[in-house]
Amino acid sequence: MLDHVSVGVADLERAARFYEALLAPLGLTKLIVRPATIGFGKGYPEFWINLRPNMTRVSPDSGTHICLRARTINEVETFYAAALGTGGTDDGPPGVRPHDRVRYFAAFVADPDGNRIEAVTFLRDDKSA
Repeated sequence: MLDHVSVGVADLERAARFYEALLAPLGLTKLIVRPATIGFGKGYPEFWINLRPNMTRVSPDSGTHICLRARTINEVETFYAAALGTGGTDDGPPGVRPHDRVRYFAAFVADPDGNRIEAVTFLRDDKSA
C-alpha cells in the first residue's frame, strides 16, 4: 500500500550516520544523496530523511511512529543495538509483544530528533521468526 515514507531531521549528517546503522540490519542501504535529503532502500528509496534545520524535537506523545519489517529476531535486536549505539534512545526494548491476533517480536527507538521507529518480525507457532 505504501510506496515510501519520509522523516524530518535537524542535522542531515548526524541522521545519515544514525539511519545507515539502524537500517543496515534490515537490508536497507543509502541509495540517493542530495543536498537536503537521503533515500534508503533495497532496490529503490523506500525510506527518506529530509533536512529541516529549524525543526524542533518531535514530541514523544505525537502518536506517530514508523514500523519496519525485519526477517528475524536477530535483525530486530541488531536494529535496536545500532540505534542506541548511534544516538537513538529506547522507546521499548526488544521483546515479544502479545496481541489478540498475532504474536510478534519488536523493538522501538527514537532517533536523535525524536522520530519513533519500530522494527518487527512475526513469530511462528514454534516461537521463532
